Amino acid sequence: MIIDTSYYDRCILTLQNAYSLLISQDSESIEYDMYRSACIKEFEIILEQSGKLLRKVLKPYFATSKEVDKLYFKDLFRHAVLHSLISDETCEHWLLYRDNRNSTAHDYGEHFAEETLSLLPDFIIDSQELSKMINSQNNEPKE
Repeated sequence: MIIDTSYYDRCILTLQNAYSLLISQDSESIEYDMYRSACIKEFEIILEQSGKLLRKVLKPYFATSKEVDKLYFKDLFRHAVLHSLISDETCEHWLLYRDNRNSTAHDYGEHFAEETLSLLPDFIIDSQELSKMINSQNNEPKE
């Protein structure tokens, strides 16, 4: 099965552009608030899409699709490590991103936004790497 990452890749590009524009703004400006909101929105979309796409990548490694569908977000990334799709370090990054979202999801205020913004440079790189891994799986036969 070919896994289409075009929407995911576009979200990553949108996040990159929003983040670039954000860091060039005065933190007291309305533009800063707009770009910060765009960054947070894209962060959440990419996080959600990462789990959905990884679930598709993992399906060939399980006896049934239902087994994969039962996995929680963190378990998806742990299984990706078990199947040598990502490194332990990359997995830890994704678990950190998810923990950040879960621990601050009830607080969409300044603390949540600033905490999330501090993760974005690495998050963008990890998202791009995940996209590359997914696309490489499109071309490889499964065990």
